[in-house]
Amino acid sequence: MARVGAVLSRSSLAGLARYDALVLTALIWFLAKFLRYAFPPLFDAFQASYGVSNAVLGTAFTGFMLVYAAMQFPSGVLADRIGAVTVIVGGVVLASAGALVLVVDSPFVVLVGAMLVMGAGTGAHKTVAVRLLSRAYPERTGRALGFLDTLGTYAGVVAPTAVVLAAGLSLAVPGWRLLFLVAGAVGLVLGALFLVRVPKRLPGAARGVDSSSGDFRTDASSSPSDPGLRRYASLFRDRRFTAFVLATICFSFTYNGLVAFAPLYLTNEAGLESATANLLYGALFAVSVVQLASGELSDRVGTLPVIVAALALATAATVAFVALTGTGSALALGIALVGIGLGSHGFRPVRGAYLVQTIPDSIAGGSLGVVRTLLMGAGAVAPAVVGVLSETAGFRPAFWLLAGTVAVATLVCAGLLATE
Repeated sequence: MARVGAVLSRSSLAGLARYDALVLTALIWFLAKFLRYAFPPLFDAFQASYGVSNAVLGTAFTGFMLVYAAMQFPSGVLADRIGAVTVIVGGVVLASAGALVLVVDSPFVVLVGAMLVMGAGTGAHKTVAVRLLSRAYPERTGRALGFLDTLGTYAGVVAPTAVVLAAGLSLAVPGWRLLFLVAGAVGLVLGALFLVRVPKRLPGAARGVDSSSGDFRTDASSSPSDPGLRRYASLFRDRRFTAFVLATICFSFTYNGLVAFAPLYLTNEAGLESATANLLYGALFAVSVVQLASGELSDRVGTLPVIVAALALATAATVAFVALTGTGSALALGIALVGIGLGSHGFRPVRGAYLVQTIPDSIAGGSLGVVRTLLMGAGAVAPAVVGVLSETAGFRPAFWLLAGTVAVATLVCAGLLATE
């Protein structure tokens, strides 16, 4: 009996060990999102340390995000050529180096430079990670991406708390420097573990190259008549692929516009107290655990049915959210926000799973990079559009626009499902 127990125990441990690539990839993504979400709560501390204005800090953070966005495509192309493991390890080491620079006292220009370096390092991860996980867990891609996105989302909950705790420490230097010391050290440890463990989980992963043929470079340059960037652009000749990218752009516009202004909308337009508005706003992120379920479901029933269901829920909830504004009912608005969160978060990992099923292996990294660049571009534009509309036409027309764009995304994906 003891021998049987020992065998079962070893079998269970071996089963869990197979998910080391997923856990390490998700932890690096958590760290990347943690670094991003830590900056806004630190603006007050930066002002105390450097004596700069909100405008200057906002511009510096915009630089961080622009570099992050700009890294999506080149990191994907590099992954196609030299392997996903190499790119992810390089990214986390770069981000960790940027964080460690902030440990010592230095001028404000060093802070800005470190932010840009961290933007580049963290920007090298997600696009490449989606493809890596689809290769490491081909039968459980949806579940893996659901876990990845869920852990990343909760970095937004942990980062502000960590900033508060760091600020309360009695140290000879500002507490936020200790925060970056820990983040940088953890990043280097994760990078080392990733380099040792993850190649074992990938087909043909020797020396950081993870294509099934052993080297993406052969595939990526095999067609002299269709070289370089032209191969990535050629994907958009496929109408179904282009339609899905359009749908994801519409979704990204809606989600980012709503996330940016939902608290202000609830106080200014719905007349709720600030504390109530913030509580409801938190519920939008708290339900992100649904990504685990939607990813798992997509592995079982297919990606498009789950995508359509998630987008339909997000659309209906967004329409209800705007329509119920005049009632001033916190309960009704909260239920609508939860519906938006369930639909939006449920869509995101399945979107990635659908894309990796659609894109050819040889150009998967760069192609995902193109799509993510478009999504992030739409997401970056959305707050500006909503802000301008809220001042010229009012908040409700601006949010009706958001409801309209997510409805377009739903209709496009429903059309893809109907013609599958």
